[in-house]
Amino acid sequence: MDREEIIRMAREAGLAYGSDEKPLNSVTRFAALVAAAERNKLAAWMIKHSYATGHGDSIEKLLEELEWQIEESVRNEREACAEACEEVESRAEELWDKFAYPEDQGMASGARQCTTAIRARGQA
Repeated sequence: MDREEIIRMAREAGLAYGSDEKPLNSVTRFAALVAAAERNKLAAWMIKHSYATGHGDSIEKLLEELEWQIEESVRNEREACAEACEEVESRAEELWDKFAYPEDQGMASGARQCTTAIRARGQA
């Protein structure tokens, strides 16, 4: 929120008017304090939930940082799931090579489909 926005809202609320700067300065300082308190509350929540606050000098920047971190966590989790499916596929193929049970081949195929589906979600 910039100074002009604060002044516009102060005027709408009847707190400042005309060229009298004293009420405007007080309102501007008050708005900055409120914004800082809200920014600090968001930063504290992020830290409590193990998110870095980076260089979040505004609520908007903190939210951008949080969004990026959540997206990165989702990407990492998705890749871990795909890798787990690849492991199942690999083990099923090993069993197929050893014993040639049809269910092992089906398990490998299902795991491959699972891996493909998981990675495809990341492309959407």
